[in-house]
Amino acid sequence: MRRKTPAPPSPLPQRHGVDPVRVRLPAEGTWGTVRAHLVERLSGADAGVVDGMFDAGRIVGADGRPVAADAPFVPGMFVWFHRDLPDEVPVPFPVAVVHRDEHIVVADKPHFLATTPRGGHVAETALARLRRELDLPELTAAHRLDRLTAGLVLFTVRPEVRGAYQTLFRDRRIRKEYEAIAPYDPALALPRTVRSRIVKERGVLTAREVPGEPNAVSRVELVEHRERPGGPALYRLAPATGQTHQLRVHMSALGVPILGDPLYPEVAAPVPAGDFRRPLQLLARSLEFTDPVTGEEHRFRSGRVLAAWASYDRWAAGRYDGPSDGQ
Repeated sequence: MRRKTPAPPSPLPQRHGVDPVRVRLPAEGTWGTVRAHLVERLSGADAGVVDGMFDAGRIVGADGRPVAADAPFVPGMFVWFHRDLPDEVPVPFPVAVVHRDEHIVVADKPHFLATTPRGGHVAETALARLRRELDLPELTAAHRLDRLTAGLVLFTVRPEVRGAYQTLFRDRRIRKEYEAIAPYDPALALPRTVRSRIVKERGVLTAREVPGEPNAVSRVELVEHRERPGGPALYRLAPATGQTHQLRVHMSALGVPILGDPLYPEVAAPVPAGDFRRPLQLLARSLEFTDPVTGEEHRFRSGRVLAAWASYDRWAAGRYDGPSDGQ
């Protein structure tokens, strides 16, 4: 079996905490030039955009020198460039650092902030912000939270330890606990463990449950409920697996969808960019694990209070103005 040649280090620095794009040319192909391949590969950009990047010297090789548009196609060649950053509305809530040492950073992410660059969220992400604010250019996320979910995210400080911490999530050796605010249903028997098969198709906003062997397991417990019609109630959720939107799907399937969920049980109309008034009421409350590098036992807790629990009427009226007491 032929080993994959590792990529050389990037010749370009980060920009606004965002890594440059790295492209490795295929081992086989009929392209005559590097430009021809990039025009086809970067299907989201027209040829004029690619030509403009070549003309400006923004596409570089491993030596950091600009690659000419007519440079011949060389199988396995690496090139780097920075995409133009999208216009992003700043998320006006801070990322709190719960813990920092030489190996990891544990951050308390606010609602509406993506964990890592993706799609239209690039510089306005927890990863890019922390790289800038902590001056840690090699910081990397060990896992991700949905953009709309608040709470704890584990980041690694150096590339050489990233795999050890990612393995915690892959091998389910990390204990995660969430809190959610949802309607109260006295007929719903809790606690219970929900098991189902969830699939998420590329390009489809929602995940769905399908027949088959379960791949998603969640423990759902009722913590407390307020004496008013329909709730709200505070739930403790413990996912044993990590399928996309798993907790949101399971709560909806139980008939108590999480407050503020724009996808479950039905897809709501998109809100304007910069509308931060009614956040999804889901919080990654705690992370517990044995540190794979130091052997230390860690237990981290978010200091956030879900807005609909602190003041349901204020949240329902769309008057959320940021994290409450303790973040």
